[in-house]
Amino acid sequence: MSPTPPSSASSTDSVGILIGLVRTELVRAMEAELQASGVDLRFTQFLILKRLAMMGPMSASELARSVELDGGAMTRQLDQLEGRGLLRRQPHEQDRRALRIELTAAGDALWRQMTPCNDRVLEAAQRALNPTEREQLRDYLDRVLQALRDKS
Repeated sequence: MSPTPPSSASSTDSVGILIGLVRTELVRAMEAELQASGVDLRFTQFLILKRLAMMGPMSASELARSVELDGGAMTRQLDQLEGRGLLRRQPHEQDRRALRIELTAAGDALWRQMTPCNDRVLEAAQRALNPTEREQLRDYLDRVLQALRDKS
């Protein structure tokens, strides 16, 4: 008697697995692209700089939520990036107990250097899709995200 083959993932499981695999490959491709461009950053550090470049200064807790890091991990990343002169912690204008994280001129320059890397990775990820399919994919992913965030 031959052993029972492992059961295949159900269609709902396979969507989750597929989304996870796509994310893993995007991270891998982005880190490779950064390295090829001479930028010595991990994907999480890239995300931190991207959030600050796109959204402006914010608190460490806001930044941690936006890149899905816990407080301790965010502190380590901020220490490393601040040590490299890419960001700085500034006193908050209204709350002297709080700090705002902002890009330095060097951080902004690095962000501008990394933007083409990001564009190349995202373009490569979508090269098999025509413009209509790209828009549909964006719409589908946005709706899935909204459904997951909707607590009601």
